[in-house]
Amino acid sequence: MREILGRRRRRLSRRKDGSPELISAALTFATEWRWPVLPGVAADPQGRSRCDCPDPECTVPGAHPFEPGLLAATTDERMVRWWWTNRPAAPIILATGGASGPGGAASGGGRAPCAVSLPALPAARALAALDRMGVRLGPVVASPARWSILVRPYSLEQLGELLYAKDFVPGSLRFHGEGGYIALPPSETGRGAVRWERAPLPGSASPWVPDVAAVVDAVVEALTRTGVSAPEL
Repeated sequence: MREILGRRRRRLSRRKDGSPELISAALTFATEWRWPVLPGVAADPQGRSRCDCPDPECTVPGAHPFEPGLLAATTDERMVRWWWTNRPAAPIILATGGASGPGGAASGGGRAPCAVSLPALPAARALAALDRMGVRLGPVVASPARWSILVRPYSLEQLGELLYAKDFVPGSLRFHGEGGYIALPPSETGRGAVRWERAPLPGSASPWVPDVAAVVDAVVEALTRTGVSAPEL
């Protein structure tokens, strides 16, 4: 695939900015946890709130796949190592609900977690309420704009039935299922750093995650109890 020379030079000049934590994290996700990942497009170095993709109105700068596309997500160690050796500063993108075989979505085997996300401020308050309620959560990914609660893989049919049964679901909740994606720590995006708000337990072969129904039930109840208005972001 041909690249514009100026853009390639710019990418090569950014290699020194890459962190060894990124390739180490990407390899852990792919080879130990069997989560299909791929590199995200970098934030525009001339304006970090902008994206280096062709869309001038990109709403997730630096936090989405571009080249390669989402279907390239894989758990293959050689491919992951090659990507982050050549693009050491690239954000780590998880293909939510994706097949966990070496060939990504085309393979058999298990599936990566999905996610439920909501804006950062109501998410922080909701998690505090969930703790008081004794609700068990797995890993939670936090960016400056939104927090994502990782959940077990679900189908569109399961999600549809869950939401249909609800009298009220905050419009700011987003669901990242099969065909979706989120950025994973320790990525740097145009909106800022991505971190663990609730980190996976050290040494776990594959982090435990709750069922999506339990999370939606608990989050809706927590937001209702605390009277938090979750704006659309």
